[in-house]
Amino acid sequence: MNFGFFMLKIGLTGGIGSGKSTVANIFKVLGIPVFDADAEAKHLMETNSVMRGKLITQFGEKTFNGDRLNRKYLADIVFNDPYQLDLLNAIVHPATLAEAANWFTKQKDAPYAIKEAALLFEAGAGEGLDFVIGIFTPQHIRIQRVIQRDAITSDDVMARINRQVDDTIKMRLCDFVIHNDEQELLMKQILVLHERFIILSENLKHQIN
Repeated sequence: MNFGFFMLKIGLTGGIGSGKSTVANIFKVLGIPVFDADAEAKHLMETNSVMRGKLITQFGEKTFNGDRLNRKYLADIVFNDPYQLDLLNAIVHPATLAEAANWFTKQKDAPYAIKEAALLFEAGAGEGLDFVIGIFTPQHIRIQRVIQRDAITSDDVMARINRQVDDTIKMRLCDFVIHNDEQELLMKQILVLHERFIILSENLKHQIN
């Protein structure tokens, strides 16, 4: 653990279609700041001229539609070729990690802050976090959600799932697991963790003071 500041740094991760955004939004409603690593990566790809140039050089002009990232085009390339995926990560992840570190330094008034990232373990983005929350969702539910969300085939979804750490392994690496299986109430599970982090944060403040 890294209790260098009063504020706890919490990771939030889960496989594609697990419901990370839904869980993150509930924490936001509770007043907890959340850094969306995936959204930040997309923002950097569209606004960082150096990164944009590297992406076009590596993946071609079709990587962008004007100023907008052509996500489907890029996904079709990287999710079918592990080497290309590694190249993409090498371009994007260092800058995203730096942005997250800078963001955390600005959240010191919060009892804890959350970094939401799909590839928290795969990208080495969990370094320096005090705890990691994993979201476990049965694979058949994840597949159906992504098919509806992205209008792609089940084979496309499975290709993406197979590029991520197996959920069973990923959950073992987490300190806490939220079950988003349409059986257990999400809010109840999140409130238990929220209260736990608040108490831990307060205890740490008293110990340091």
